[in-house]
Amino acid sequence: MAHLRAGTAAVAAPRQRALRVAQCRTLALLFLGYASCYFCRSNLSVATPLIVEELGRHGISHDRALVAIGSMASWGVIAYALGKCFLTGLGDYWGGKRNLLIATGGAALFTLLFASGSALPLFTLAWIGNRMTQSIGWSALIKVSSKWFHYSRYGTVAAILTCSYLLGDALARHTMGQLLEHGATWRALFVFGAGIAGIMFLANLVFLRESRVEEGHPEALAHPLNVFSSEPYRPTGYLTLVRPLLRSRAFLVVCLLNFGATMVRETFNTWTPTYLHDFLDYASSHAAALSAIFPGVGAISVLLCGFTSDRLGAHTRTLLLVTGLAATAGALLLLTTMHPATAGRLAPVLVIGLVAFCLLGPYSFLPGAFALDFGGKQAGAVASGLIDGTGYLGGALAGWAMARIATDYGWNGVFVTLALVSTLAALGAAYLYVLTAGPARTA
Repeated sequence: MAHLRAGTAAVAAPRQRALRVAQCRTLALLFLGYASCYFCRSNLSVATPLIVEELGRHGISHDRALVAIGSMASWGVIAYALGKCFLTGLGDYWGGKRNLLIATGGAALFTLLFASGSALPLFTLAWIGNRMTQSIGWSALIKVSSKWFHYSRYGTVAAILTCSYLLGDALARHTMGQLLEHGATWRALFVFGAGIAGIMFLANLVFLRESRVEEGHPEALAHPLNVFSSEPYRPTGYLTLVRPLLRSRAFLVVCLLNFGATMVRETFNTWTPTYLHDFLDYASSHAAALSAIFPGVGAISVLLCGFTSDRLGAHTRTLLLVTGLAATAGALLLLTTMHPATAGRLAPVLVIGLVAFCLLGPYSFLPGAFALDFGGKQAGAVASGLIDGTGYLGGALAGWAMARIATDYGWNGVFVTLALVSTLAALGAAYLYVLTAGPARTA
């Protein structure tokens, strides 16, 4: 009997190693594929001061140009939110790989279209198309992950994948800042970003596999308490995927929390280089590079929160969410006290990093691990899409609305507004803990 067990273990060990290698390959392709999309998203934030200057040469005032670009960014976020709500579910029918290919390929093509334009209408059209195609990218990662990893690793996997857009954002900003240092135009930044996304489109087309089953490995286990635990695995229609999610009060609270948290995150993603340039008087290239502190520090927070939640249990996610959102509100209020004449130019940059650390780790649970918990393998894409879509409706306010607040009340008005949003979100997260901490369910 002992000899038989030893033989079985000897056979199983190579299969386990092969699975681990395949999982690492899959994670790398998903990570790099989604990170490449941020070279076609962060470019607008980095290029905004230069585009404002170009519009100024055509007779458009600074404030008017700023509001126009903010409006364009808001339309892009609205398109992104609508795509999250109504297009991401396609991944539950035709697979996450196809969604990721559409996201990377569309990002590359629409970014090139933007670079070829010279007027706001074409800029806006290209940006809307870019954000619409990218909207299905994150759900692709969630869908493929649900087919490759057991639910006991959701927190860690979601944390690693979340770092794809944080580190992708940080690397894009830093790299584009370096290109600006060497005299690149804003159009060159857009062509560069399109090239990065195009390379990852080809890599995922050739090497990504939809499921571990395709390579002969046993099927991954879904969270046993997902809202589809008693439903048949194969979806029969969009409503069969959405209805159980919308009946869950906890799921709806997660969507609302993402509304507020995404508003805060998108405000910093969109306006940090402009804030550093206009308020702290950094050069455009230096402001672009320094703005990488927000996603860069956020990536550290995401990894710490993801690893902690898998080791201490799913309820830890909600407690971290409450603590992180409350701390975010405090850090935002601290930022209002920072003025370059008294605190210097470096202190506000460091506080921006503090905001990122408090916010982005707990925030990553909402469209990541929570979406996997609620949707499982059957509706992970739809769950992620609904959570993210609701979030980006809030993110739409980061463009035009925050531009208006900044021009009318200054940047401190923006930070006070975001502190209030974070406080309300922290209270909502406390209510989510009450809903999910009972003995019957964890999702």
